[in-house]
Amino acid sequence: MSKNVHFISLGCAKNRVDTEVMLGVSGEAGWNIVSDPAEAEVIVVNTCGFIGPAKEESIDAILEMGRYKEDRCERLVVAGCLSQRYADSMADEMPEVDHFLGSSDMLKLRRVLEGNPERMLVGNPAEYTMAATDPRTLTESGHRAFIKIAEGCNRTCSFCAIPSIRGKQRSRTVEDVAAEVTSLREQGVREFNLVSQDTIGYGRDLDSRPKLSDLALAVSDAAGDGWVRLHYLYPESLTRELVSAISDRDNILPYIDMPLQHASDGMLRRMRRGHGGKRLYRVVERLREALPDMVFRTTFIVGHPGETDEDFEELMRFVEWAEFDHVGVFLYSHEEGTLAGTMEDLVDDDVAKRRHRQLMSLQRPISRRKLRSRIGEELDVLVDGLSDESDFLLEGRWWGQAPEVDGKIYLANGAANPGDLRKALVTDAADYDLLADLLREDGTHDVPPGGEAPPRRSKVRLKTVD
Repeated sequence: MSKNVHFISLGCAKNRVDTEVMLGVSGEAGWNIVSDPAEAEVIVVNTCGFIGPAKEESIDAILEMGRYKEDRCERLVVAGCLSQRYADSMADEMPEVDHFLGSSDMLKLRRVLEGNPERMLVGNPAEYTMAATDPRTLTESGHRAFIKIAEGCNRTCSFCAIPSIRGKQRSRTVEDVAAEVTSLREQGVREFNLVSQDTIGYGRDLDSRPKLSDLALAVSDAAGDGWVRLHYLYPESLTRELVSAISDRDNILPYIDMPLQHASDGMLRRMRRGHGGKRLYRVVERLREALPDMVFRTTFIVGHPGETDEDFEELMRFVEWAEFDHVGVFLYSHEEGTLAGTMEDLVDDDVAKRRHRQLMSLQRPISRRKLRSRIGEELDVLVDGLSDESDFLLEGRWWGQAPEVDGKIYLANGAANPGDLRKALVTDAADYDLLADLLREDGTHDVPPGGEAPPRRSKVRLKTVD
């Protein structure tokens, strides 16, 4: 008789891939995946241990799942970055947890499911690199996937604990990544999001020294007509070969995801980013010149130790000048084991929160203006499914919106299936989202079954953020 396993996946897209590998391990072992923890004999919590709020969320989830051990649950498993980082202390303080797996121990879940009594299974992350042959079961959507092209990181950014949690960078070969993309395309995936901790550094650790452009072209070939998107590019000058690949290949999206973190020379130096603010201005200018249709996403950290009012004002000026399409802003988290964690010139929490609000308030009208400029434009849209906002709307994303981090495009006046690539006419825009009407292949409006042709402009209106 088969048993049931329930998963909770927390943290970043890379963690999502790890959870999907454990789902694949469970499926191969003959276990049923259930959405209700009350129905599971084994519960797995894949944790994030990057910053304070993520650690708190992970601990809350573990404690909540521990309550199910009073009923059907026989074993509670904690995996991921938190258990990798704090294995011994968690083992002492959480007796309800039966097994601990680290950030690179996904395949060891099979031993747990087979009844292995060993409690501590946290290993050395340097001993594992994901491979195309690893089992994997996609979550949420069968038409999009994140592809991990490397594990770990060689950078020494002051605020980041990832190298100590996941080890040094370990790139997959071009052939192995392309093989996984081919397999996923055959399963119906239409969108391939390449992720790693430092994507621009791909291949530098391999003897063959493949370039990121080599990987992008190979993935482009393997993806067919599917979208290929590069995430987490470090703010270095992108090579001519990579820019050419993005420009020349229709399916490599001109979507640049480059976490810049700050713009002040002083802060970039304290963050150990290896460059000053002037380089960032040059990077943005050169990319816009080389890729005029580019959509640029970035993230910043406010409240890092030593950040002055002058540093923050420089960041504000940079964001106002650059007019990014998508911006994420994070509050600094004081983490042990990092260089910044030893710094004493801390920024007051209230000051950091105010800076967060100010930066987001600056970006919001920029985003709204950019999106409103697309009203009347026809966009290629990947349909994700029914909208959470209304049973009468579908939702999806045009290529300038990455899954889970950017806005959405709500689709009215038509029918489509998840995974469909369709044309849509933009009719309205809010701060972060678009509204559009689905179009037929001939450019006319789609018509719902039994319905009449809708008006040229949808009557649905989007709300803006107050």
